[in-house]
Amino acid sequence: MNEHDIRLKGLKLHFLPVETRIPLKFGAEVLTHVTCARVRVEAETRSGSRATGWGETPLSVQWVWPGDLPYDVRERALRDFCLQIAASLSDWDDEGHAFELGYRFQKKVLPGLAERFRQSSGLDMPYLAALVCFSPFDIALHDAYGQANRVPVYATYNERYMNADLSAYLTAADGTTSPFAGKYPEHYFTRPQSSRLVAWHLLGGKDYLYRHEVPGDQKDDGYPYALEDWIRKDGLTCIKIKLTGNDAAWDYNRMRQAGRLALDNGVVWLSADFNCQVTDCAYVTDLLDGLMLEHPDIYKSILYIEQPFPYDLEANPIDVSSVSARKPLFMDESAHDWELVKLGRELGWSSVALKTCKTQTGALLSLCWAKEHGMTLMVQDLTNPMLAQIPHVLLAQHAGTIMGVETNSMQFYPEASRCEAAVHPGLYARTGGSIDLSSLIGGFGFGYNVEAIGRPLPEPAAEYGAG
Repeated sequence: MNEHDIRLKGLKLHFLPVETRIPLKFGAEVLTHVTCARVRVEAETRSGSRATGWGETPLSVQWVWPGDLPYDVRERALRDFCLQIAASLSDWDDEGHAFELGYRFQKKVLPGLAERFRQSSGLDMPYLAALVCFSPFDIALHDAYGQANRVPVYATYNERYMNADLSAYLTAADGTTSPFAGKYPEHYFTRPQSSRLVAWHLLGGKDYLYRHEVPGDQKDDGYPYALEDWIRKDGLTCIKIKLTGNDAAWDYNRMRQAGRLALDNGVVWLSADFNCQVTDCAYVTDLLDGLMLEHPDIYKSILYIEQPFPYDLEANPIDVSSVSARKPLFMDESAHDWELVKLGRELGWSSVALKTCKTQTGALLSLCWAKEHGMTLMVQDLTNPMLAQIPHVLLAQHAGTIMGVETNSMQFYPEASRCEAAVHPGLYARTGGSIDLSSLIGGFGFGYNVEAIGRPLPEPAAEYGAG
């Protein structure tokens, strides 16, 4: 323990509803609105210094909990579980670095809390959903730690501030000497060379490619509807294409059409996201091989493939090496924690997509394990608006990704972040194909500058202690 350690003294939980301007197709479902969970925590150092920390995550029902249950049932369950996490944290008496606190809560408290919720509700809530519900609390603790110690949070993941090195968290199961002895997360970070990051645009399954496809009755809200207009407006060079994973002809045609449009308009890189719908590697390799033979320029432009297969690796231990032999293959929904990243690597996955919505703590642990073992990284979006955008892009800036960061809230609900954009204009608009993080330089914690943002919040859904 050291003088920089914090202890949680209070918290508030708010739910912020957000409506999309256009629908976003997620696998077999469509997103038209989302609830963001925003958390404010009060923390205190050993010396008695107090600080406020903030965290926020969209409770993206379709992504964390796919299935046949009605949307309202799943969405209400996620909100209820956030309330249970808040109540549990109100009684939690622990101190340390935020990284250590987040790790211990996930290991010692969250699994039991999730299991009791499943039993009491009768709902089979996936553990991914539990992680997403905990993530705004975890992110808020990291922010509070930086605020309390008057330092940017990424400057605290080292020996000066942390009480143990990574070997305490990333232990070798066979008892051999851990390669992480004497190393801290800071050892695996990339030092930012610029305040700008290349931005990936998301082409959803329902998105229009061409201007002439857009119906005349669409609301003129000042933002594009067609991919060709987005490319020109934002100077895009990277496009991620959502596919069905269960309609091979449609997926091939979508890659062909979108790829041709993109390359003809100056786009350099493409990626393909199947959202866990594929069960046979041949589905992906046939698509790639067909493009390689018939449209080699489109094939060459595909930088990586994202999560084609069911995310439960233990229940679906598919050897995916035939896909990763062709293109970098990124785990996304499968990569809940570093142990699943390890299993994925054994099954042939070559790369990891990090997300702050699976907790800042977990993202950092997966980052460190993956880099130590030669895996490529990407930081993927959960269509993060408002405060959720800031930890997301900072993770990408420090991770050393294969190419920039995915960021698409400006496509689906740009007006939701109007308050935050007034203070951080470069984070919520893509110019010249990139975003600008310069407004975060010099800030403590995540550098939100919440006081200047001044967003009005609804009454808290839960409030404990000094929060």
